[in-house]
Amino acid sequence: MTEREYTDYASVRDALLSAQERRGFLSYEQKLALQHAEWAASDQRNGHKTDSKVYKTLYNNLMEIDKLEEHPDICAKIAEMMPMSVEEVRSILASKRVPMDGDEIEFIVDTVRKQIL
Repeated sequence: MTEREYTDYASVRDALLSAQERRGFLSYEQKLALQHAEWAASDQRNGHKTDSKVYKTLYNNLMEIDKLEEHPDICAKIAEMMPMSVEEVRSILASKRVPMDGDEIEFIVDTVRKQIL
């Protein structure tokens, strides 16, 4: 199986804007993707703008956590969503049934806060 690469909405937005600038147009599907990426990378989605550098740093920090290192998709989701509460982290972890105790989840929230505040 090949290694997957995860990216953030800001990178998608920037790539689509670059393609539009180079070609002068985007397909219908690309325009829809650009609109979604612009919204998702803005502060209108979760109160914090997505920044590619912050995303990458946060993703790498999360991958260093023992229970998350085998779940790069969860690390990517947390890095993109930037949850600021234990409940938000629990809802992300529940999608893959990653068992973590309260202290571990608090550590994740603290890690997110350090990167975005």
